[in-house]
Amino acid sequence: MTEVFVIRDQNGCYWGKSKEWQDGRDPRQLARYRHRDEAVNTLVEISARDVDLRGEILAVTLSERGEPQVAPGRLKLADETP
Repeated sequence: MTEVFVIRDQNGCYWGKSKEWQDGRDPRQLARYRHRDEAVNTLVEISARDVDLRGEILAVTLSERGEPQVAPGRLKLADETP
């Protein structure tokens, strides 16, 4: 299996290909990076727009179907208070 890097926020959600946070239930939607420095650069760009973001880079393996194997997170709804 191959290893890729994904970005996860403090809520356990993952950065998606659509440039929005995803809960990880559909791993095909997740942005994945072959190199750690690509993921770091993206995380820096995202953090510049959202100063409250506490993100991390995770190394994950790909499934036989080529999808990142991640544990689903929980999307924070817009009407929820922190």
